[in-house]
Amino acid sequence: MKTMLASLSALVAVVWGWDVLNTSFPVHAHSLWIARQEALYLSGLLSIALMSLAMLLATRPTWLESSLGGMDRVYRTHKWAGILAISFAALHWLIELGGDILKSSIGREGRLPKEKFTGLLEIMRDLSKDMGEWAIYAVLAMLVITLWKKFPYRTWRLLHRAMPIIYLMLAFHAALLAPRNYWLQPAGALLAILLAAGTYGAVRSLLGRIGTTRKASGEIVAVEHPAHDITTVHCRLDSGWQGHRPGQFAFVTFDDREGAHPFTIASADHGDRTISFQIKALGDYTNHLSVNLKPGQAVRVEGPYGCFELRRCDPTARQIWVAGGIGVTPFLSWLESLQADPASAPIAELHYCTRDQATDAFVPRLQALCASLPRVHLRVHGARQGAVLEVASLGASKGSEIWFCGPAGLAEVLRNGLRSMGTMTRFHQEAFEMR
Repeated sequence: MKTMLASLSALVAVVWGWDVLNTSFPVHAHSLWIARQEALYLSGLLSIALMSLAMLLATRPTWLESSLGGMDRVYRTHKWAGILAISFAALHWLIELGGDILKSSIGREGRLPKEKFTGLLEIMRDLSKDMGEWAIYAVLAMLVITLWKKFPYRTWRLLHRAMPIIYLMLAFHAALLAPRNYWLQPAGALLAILLAAGTYGAVRSLLGRIGTTRKASGEIVAVEHPAHDITTVHCRLDSGWQGHRPGQFAFVTFDDREGAHPFTIASADHGDRTISFQIKALGDYTNHLSVNLKPGQAVRVEGPYGCFELRRCDPTARQIWVAGGIGVTPFLSWLESLQADPASAPIAELHYCTRDQATDAFVPRLQALCASLPRVHLRVHGARQGAVLEVASLGASKGSEIWFCGPAGLAEVLRNGLRSMGTMTRFHQEAFEMR
């Protein structure tokens, strides 16, 4: 994620710098007015570049999954590209307002001459200025409600649908107000590519074409309640479902008004287009699934996505698998897929962290699955029983590989513990946050 965002930002800075070095400014131009203009251009370029990337990533490009490490990483990159884009847009707006400060401090003398346009182009440029300002207000409001986690998801989702329109307004603003000489330099070529990519993403989103080739319909065949806060949903899908690999997730729609939510597929692929989800009550939506879902109810599933896959485990590394709470779901899929050929299972130690081992509904299931897999050693850590997972007990070393799925806080504790012990090991974690 950081590499992609930094690389794009650096590329924008380079083409902007190329233009600055090849621009001859009037001799009477004041250095502060020149600095303001170039800062305005740079902040605008960075904003539209990152927003174009965010729009492209919103289309769920599966061809980027392997390089970014999974669709969860694609969405994280999408989120931070959007946040950075809006930040640069705010800076762009403030720099624009800063012109009044310069007028009052150094006067109008030394201002750079404005480019002259006439006719329809002048009218369109004036319109693009207004549209850009309205769009900046809109994206700033969207940023606030996105970061405000208590804001209702359903309302946020409805408002988020306006982002493609807001992007097209900003793209119109960028294309019309970009300096004329940009179009004869690398800056113009880069801007054209970015606007084309972003517009593709925005139009695809507006037409409802995202994920269409990976969507399947079906029905719920059974609903179980292994615990008061866990709902198990078994679904049978139509021929649109092409199967999944152990550890992947899907976007599931039980209610059109609520939209799709990502859930890890907790079952192996048996070739009969049946899949299961283990859903924990963690919010307003999931809290009501236990009473809202019934057998026979229609369901739509888009996927599969993700790279938290059993096949990606390094057979030469010591495997340490760590699950926390509902983060056990991908490991359930892993273990179930190994039942047909236990000898193919890697030598692994599975640590499952739970509040209460005695009442946890997943413990018996894990024990049954691991009983037929002698190469996988299960260790359950029940907090109520005083068996809290200690980093040292993992026995991680340079030749180890850790696969983690669970609360972000637990992941941070493990990472910090490994760092303090000087243990350099590969740590795979699914960044399961789509908002």
